[in-house]
Amino acid sequence: MAAIGDDAAAMDSISRAQAAHSVSPNSPANSSSQGEGPEDAAETLVVAPKKSSANSDVGVETAEEAVEPAEPDINELCTDMFEKMAIFLQGELTATCEDYHLLENMNKLTSLKYLEMKDISINISRNLQDLNNKYASLQPYLDQINQIEEQVSALEHAAYKLDAYSKKLEARFKKLEKR
Repeated sequence: MAAIGDDAAAMDSISRAQAAHSVSPNSPANSSSQGEGPEDAAETLVVAPKKSSANSDVGVETAEEAVEPAEPDINELCTDMFEKMAIFLQGELTATCEDYHLLENMNKLTSLKYLEMKDISINISRNLQDLNNKYASLQPYLDQINQIEEQVSALEHAAYKLDAYSKKLEARFKKLEKR
C-alpha cells in the first residue's frame, strides 16, 4: 500500500532517520555489525524499495510495506473467521426471518380484527334498518296521538271558555236575585 502526500513525507523522514541511526559509525551495535558480511546486514535491516508516486509532489518518495512470510496458522484463522461470519450472518438472517413471521402474524390478526369490526358494523346497520322500519310502522299511530293531543287542547280551551261564561252567568244570576 503506497502512501501519498503528507503521509508519504512523514514515512520517508521516519525511514531516513531509522536508516541514519542504524548506519551511524559511532554506534556500538553497528561497529560489531560492520565486521560482518553484507549478507548479515541485509538480514538485520530490511528496507523496502522506494517508488515515486505519480499523485505526490516532485521529490517525495513513498515506501512500500515489507512483505513477511505468511504464518502457518493463518489458514486456520481465516477458516475460523469465515465460520464465525457464517454463524453471525445466519443469526442475522434468522432474526430477519423471525421479524417477517411476526409481521405476517400481526397482519393476520389485524385482518381478523377488521373482519370482526365489519361483522359488527353490518349488525349495527341491520339493527338500525330494523329500528327505522319499526318507526315507520309506528308513524300512523304517532300521527293519531298528535291529532288527539290537538283535539284535547282544543277541548280544554273550550272548557275554559265555558267555565268563564258560566262564572259570568252565575254572577248575573246572583245580581238579579238580589233585586
